Amino acid sequence: MRLFAKKRSGLGTAVQLRAGQRHPFGVFDGYVPLGGGEDRLYRTIREAVPVLDAAILKIIRLAGGFSVRCGEPAAETALNEFLRTVNVGRGQAGFDAFLDQYLDSMITCGRAVGEIVTRGDGDIAAVLCGNVADVQIREGATPLDFTLCCADERGTLRALPYQDLLLFTPFNPEADAPYGVSLLRSMPFLTDVLLKIYETVGVNWERAGNVRFAVVYKPGDDIVDKARAQERAAEIAKEWSAAMQSGKNGCIRDFVAVGDVDIRVIGADNQILDSEVPVRQILEQLIARTGIPPFLLGLNWSTTERMSAQQADMMTSELTAIRRTLTPVIERVCRLWLRMHGFACAFSVEWDQINLQDDVEEAKARLYDAQAQKISREDNSDESD
Repeated sequence: MRLFAKKRSGLGTAVQLRAGQRHPFGVFDGYVPLGGGEDRLYRTIREAVPVLDAAILKIIRLAGGFSVRCGEPAAETALNEFLRTVNVGRGQAGFDAFLDQYLDSMITCGRAVGEIVTRGDGDIAAVLCGNVADVQIREGATPLDFTLCCADERGTLRALPYQDLLLFTPFNPEADAPYGVSLLRSMPFLTDVLLKIYETVGVNWERAGNVRFAVVYKPGDDIVDKARAQERAAEIAKEWSAAMQSGKNGCIRDFVAVGDVDIRVIGADNQILDSEVPVRQILEQLIARTGIPPFLLGLNWSTTERMSAQQADMMTSELTAIRRTLTPVIERVCRLWLRMHGFACAFSVEWDQINLQDDVEEAKARLYDAQAQKISREDNSDESD
């Protein structure tokens, strides 16, 4: 007889991804770490350089939303309602919120992991985004054979039992990095230089705002002045310190000295280096890596109207590539939901149109196209006559 037996509920949800602090990669062969120091470095870069954080948030926002079209109207209505209201954890709802977290992890860490949580009644309870630092990969004999692993309650690394409910997407995989690389991979060196410049600028302005003085007393040729030089210097230093202390307390106190006393500001003759050119050169390199046009980040560099249109077109191509990476994740969740609810119809993911151009310019373009089609039809009718 069990004294502490617990009653089991009929419907339950089980989350597979758990946080683990152990890193036993030197013990087990075939395990590939998906987190660690580099992920913390990339998060620190975003925190230290606001323009990079803003660029990544712009990419996430500009990726836009989507809708699903099904062959059956009932399935389409129910599926879109599920995508609008599905629980994604941490007080958020809607598959768009999950995609924002998923894309943020994919861009910053180079990869993203997620989990489909099911209930006992054959429905999806939640879609959660996991921490890549808590998940490791065990490679198989071929690139098609790999298993996601995670630490259990005792810290032992084990393969997750339901691999078909896990989501994994690498960002820009390469031959040397098949599990993705971060968008910030090439930025640590330039970021370090940029932060050194900003730190130096801050120190210089702190020195300029908190002035230090050099008080020099020069005794005269008199024997008495030379004999009492040390005593007078100590008295001048005392009075000068009292005058400065009174200024801190909001009181104005004059400093009166007799003899040859020279008072100068320390470092007043030095010139602060111009940081505009090197800072701009570094920011140009960093922003070019993100693919975001500078004018979208509020940087008023020399950009003509024609160049802005070309940059917007390139940005549209980048967003289209990101959408192609996210589409399989959406299709996998939608396919599972349709099968669990008994629908066998085909479906397609339709993304919202990317609009980076001015509406007036688009209206002019449509007008010119309509005029060109009208002229072409008139020419064809004249030739037929």
